[in-house]
Amino acid sequence: MMNKIKLLVAAFFMISFASFAQSNDQPLKIGYTNVEYILLQLPESKQIESQLKDHSTQLENQLKTKYSEYETKLQAYEKGAATMDATIREDKEKELMGLNNSIQEFQRNAQMSLQQKEKSLVDPIITKIDKAIKDVAKENGYTYVISNQALLAGPEDGDISPLVLKKLGVDPSKVQQTPEPAAAKPAATPAKNNKKKN
Repeated sequence: MMNKIKLLVAAFFMISFASFAQSNDQPLKIGYTNVEYILLQLPESKQIESQLKDHSTQLENQLKTKYSEYETKLQAYEKGAATMDATIREDKEKELMGLNNSIQEFQRNAQMSLQQKEKSLVDPIITKIDKAIKDVAKENGYTYVISNQALLAGPEDGDISPLVLKKLGVDPSKVQQTPEPAAAKPAATPAKNNKKKN
């Protein structure tokens, strides 16, 4: 579920995020943050995940009901097909085809429904985060704010995530640390492989 949210966040951020115009006499000041990280720290994140899970469960239950109906009718058809009148058999076959088509259509619609639900829940939060980032940038004189996922190296004081969290009413000291840019992290070695072999 959260992977889909991550994709939505990335898409929204890439499409909507703008640089901040500063007057020419101000020095260039670049900040960075991680929208996905900010989103995951907000209380709304857990609510979104819970609502998406509930919605997904409802869709799955409905699909199971449809499958069950199809299986029951298919078994009844297979048991009695040999002794059925041709007109009745043809009618049962049409009914089974209709149920099968209905299941396939429901699967397509369910997927779209889940995507729309996800978008409707995530978009307002991303808009709120986007505004907070722009407000923090303006208030602190940042010329540009970029995603730390695109950052190869940068000073610690360029990370505006704690300021954005404060702006959104979240205490930065009570959340997990801001993830470092991927390229700045040393290559991790699995703990199990660090044991010396005799």
